[in-house]
Amino acid sequence: MAGHRQSKKRRYVTWAVVGAAVVAGAGIAAQTSMAATAWPAQQTFTGRAFDTCTAPSRSAMKAWHTGFYGAAAVYVGGKNRGCNQPSLTSAWVKSVTGMGWKLIPIYVGAQPPCQSGSNPEKLTASSAASLGASDASDAVAEASALGMKAGSPVYLDMEAYDITNKACDDAVLTYVRAFGKGLHAKTYRTGYYGFSSSSAKAIATAADKTDLPGNLWYALWDKQNTTTADWPWRSTRFTNHSRGHQYLVNSKESHGGVTLTVDRDAWDAPVAITG
Repeated sequence: MAGHRQSKKRRYVTWAVVGAAVVAGAGIAAQTSMAATAWPAQQTFTGRAFDTCTAPSRSAMKAWHTGFYGAAAVYVGGKNRGCNQPSLTSAWVKSVTGMGWKLIPIYVGAQPPCQSGSNPEKLTASSAASLGASDASDAVAEASALGMKAGSPVYLDMEAYDITNKACDDAVLTYVRAFGKGLHAKTYRTGYYGFSSSSAKAIATAADKTDLPGNLWYALWDKQNTTTADWPWRSTRFTNHSRGHQYLVNSKESHGGVTLTVDRDAWDAPVAITG
């Protein structure tokens, strides 16, 4: 649903304002300042994924493992995470990955200073670098505690904001770079969720790509299950299994006799390494 990262009301107010395979090293070429260490082979999922506010129960995940979806996004942490996660434990991760699910870790970090609405954590120009570093450390700790190992990606969730506000945009990019450097230092891959008209666009079109995420998950609600046909930017950007596309939101669906409301994603990008 569209309120996963923030409360449903807050997110829409904000927006109004402004087959699995293992691929060795895929996506790393798009990243810079990688730690000088041996990186685990990237685990890539290509297919249809879903994300929903609260991680479903094990029984729901078992019922939904029909082949329609192959991956599920889960909100591993962040002060702006919008929902409690009673099911999301290391035991849950072990159980659902044992069923065959691939998992996409999302971290809802600090939000832009020019973004409308109230958030528990907002960055400023002066705090962006330090917050990015501390949030990266927290994201790795949260993912690791769930059994998501080094080499896994963490997708930083950045909601819509006015990217024409240069001071705001500069602060966001400073934060994102610091977050990415913090992940790399712990041997975790960098990912980013944002809107094709704003927060994702800021990453995809930045002139200086140093330390920006190597994997981009763009929200473009055009109902097209693709990561290529509607890709809004240069075709050479985020290639080699580095794209996710949230193409439909608030989709009420039943699989295996269990009904959930989810957002649909076309996926061709890294997923968590577990087991």
